[in-house]
Amino acid sequence: MSLQKHAVFGDPQEVLLAISGKHHLPELLPLAVRRLAPSDRIALARIWLVRPPEDGDCGNCRMAEECHRREQCLHLVASYGHSLGEPDQHWEQTEGEFRRMPIGVRKIGFIASSGRSVQIDDVTTDSQWIARPDWVRDQQIKSFLGLPLRYRDETLGVMAMFSRDPMGISCCDWLHMIADHLAAAIANARSLDEIETLKRRLEQENEYLREEVEVSAFGELVGNSPALQMISQQIDLVAPTESSVLILGESGTGKELVARELHRRSNRSDRPLIKVNCAAVPRELYESEFFGHSKGSFTGALRDRAGRFELADGGTLFLDEIGEIPLDLQAKLLRVLQEGELERIGEERTRRVNVRIIAATNRNLREEAFQGRFRQDLFYRLSVFPIELAPLRQRTQDIPLLAEHFLDRFARQLGRKPLKLTLANVQQLQRYSWPGNVRELQHVLERAVIVAADGKLRFDLPMDTSTQPSRKSKQQAIESPDQVLTDLEVRKFEVENIRRALAACNGKVYGNGGAAELLGLKPTTLMSRMRAFGIRS
Repeated sequence: MSLQKHAVFGDPQEVLLAISGKHHLPELLPLAVRRLAPSDRIALARIWLVRPPEDGDCGNCRMAEECHRREQCLHLVASYGHSLGEPDQHWEQTEGEFRRMPIGVRKIGFIASSGRSVQIDDVTTDSQWIARPDWVRDQQIKSFLGLPLRYRDETLGVMAMFSRDPMGISCCDWLHMIADHLAAAIANARSLDEIETLKRRLEQENEYLREEVEVSAFGELVGNSPALQMISQQIDLVAPTESSVLILGESGTGKELVARELHRRSNRSDRPLIKVNCAAVPRELYESEFFGHSKGSFTGALRDRAGRFELADGGTLFLDEIGEIPLDLQAKLLRVLQEGELERIGEERTRRVNVRIIAATNRNLREEAFQGRFRQDLFYRLSVFPIELAPLRQRTQDIPLLAEHFLDRFARQLGRKPLKLTLANVQQLQRYSWPGNVRELQHVLERAVIVAADGKLRFDLPMDTSTQPSRKSKQQAIESPDQVLTDLEVRKFEVENIRRALAACNGKVYGNGGAAELLGLKPTTLMSRMRAFGIRS
């Protein structure tokens, strides 16, 4: 009871206990001002925090002319009081004339800049700090106390009290103690909020990067061909820079692997490499995938979600199949690349990001831009340093090393004994043109390891159309009775002949009008040959 006699704001111990029980600013600050102004003896209790100006603050601030440094200002974050004549009005709004206060300006700004309290025992005689004498008179304000919220030699904000009763020494002592505890609570709440933000970001990064834990498609750069050595030199040149890189090449040539190497050798290697397969993103989700969204911004947006740009902040964003991005989104993507700013769907807040872009495509983007299917300005922005990957058929020198690398890996994965390539195996692999490039080689070798129960490698390679004689040369061979065909040429001709027959019969093998009848073969004989040649109807 003695505490309440000396404190115009209620029981100080209850205030301290309430403050200590809250760990998040949106709960802590409104509760603090409510506890400090439980009755109309305190006309108004307010808290300002030091923060950087938000977008639009300076332009809309009534005190902009008094603010000479716009790096930080005081933001009104909590307010509560009791209006005479209007019992239901509690002045809880944090908008209005004093929602922003320049540091060093007027009494609140002076408290923040000096770190000293301001106490006015009788505002009717000491009015130099009073900005609105009419409000003081109408609300019968008698005294004022403003206290800096300091924690570890840093001023976090200002707490202000307007009282209709004089504040005695004991009351002021308690308020100083409450201000110290409130500053510590604010610092702890900020730390907890920061930890939770980092935790959410880490969870989101883990969600996106879970697949990155697995071994990459090619493991590492493998080979010793001049083409691969040139790629490695280009990576060494551009990786330490901040320039955008455009990786060009056919599907399966290792564009993602090169992107990984660029990131690994860059100055951003300690930050995440976030990848987006632009061809796999539904059109209506592109903007959410790239820029994120706020809870409730559209059907299914059940929580706030950071986009890939935010997750890659400080790191690298790999945009695979960049040519698949719709034209209308390309303009927004270009703005982020140029300005380093984005807004989540459903938010007006502008967020700054620092992201390095690595893009990849198997299209001719220059031609796409010329034809109007891709923005030219975006193409020039992305292709600061293009890297073109040679297809596997142009670097057959790398095939033996790649094959050994994959064989070792698949043998370990399947628990098999190591398998060795023979010279015949290498020659067979090098004769094939590999339209699917390294990815196809990987799949062929994995299949070979699976079926190599006797320790011998057998490669199930499809008929290579790139090495088949042209229709004209085949026709010349048939028409020339002196032309001698090799066994391989005879088999290739037979395969193509069967395929033409199946195509002419719409895949029908048996019965009238079937391919067997057209070729003059028994259906069972035709099916046996189709199985031998790997032909499907």
